[in-house]
Amino acid sequence: MVPCSVVELRQYTLHPGRRGELITLFERELLETQEAVGIRVLGQFEDVEAPDRFVWFRGFPDTNARRQALTAFYDGPVWRAHREAANATMIDSDDNLLLRPLHPVDGFPRRSPGARGEPTFSRVLVRILHRAAGAEDLAGFFREHVRPALEGTGGAPVAWLEARPGVNDIPRFPIRTDVDGLVAVSVFPDETALRRHLALLAADLHWAEEVGPALRGRLSAEPEQRVLRPTPRSGLW
Repeated sequence: MVPCSVVELRQYTLHPGRRGELITLFERELLETQEAVGIRVLGQFEDVEAPDRFVWFRGFPDTNARRQALTAFYDGPVWRAHREAANATMIDSDDNLLLRPLHPVDGFPRRSPGARGEPTFSRVLVRILHRAAGAEDLAGFFREHVRPALEGTGGAPVAWLEARPGVNDIPRFPIRTDVDGLVAVSVFPDETALRRHLALLAADLHWAEEVGPALRGRLSAEPEQRVLRPTPRSGLW
């Protein structure tokens, strides 16, 4: 397990056709070198439904460790050597959420070292739930009602995390300060299992008539969904 009390969800919009180029560079030059300064590169993914989106999670023991590790990496020789090549693939790299893990609170599972680099058929479904004003019970409602419904249809969340509005205390490293809500992550062995879960959830009367409407009443917008495929060297899922 990788202990992290602070997690970033980073979503990059890339120039058309350049995602493979960024992934190759990232996994060759920017993975172990971030880990070496204290950044926990939790996992990196291709967005299955958006061919020009690259998504990754990274974590830190706490906010002070985040500041020190990011400063060390982005002021260091590795980023200086590769930043132009990395940035050349990107249209936007500022869609970043700063999250607090609610489950698990003691760390994140890692693929075994022997599995890293091997092809994977798994799918990761990320749901971003934007909290409505006054819906302070969203996390509790998710735990008590949404999680069991997802679990019963084959999509048990392996992690859920909370985003809160705030001030970016490290302005040179952009994060979104306007997001209030939850991020839930479910993992499936393959595309078929993911589609089965979505079909079962859509057909579930308890979800359709009770849980779904009650959840939407606590949200300011429809949930965002990202269907992700782990890259060959992703450490998560």
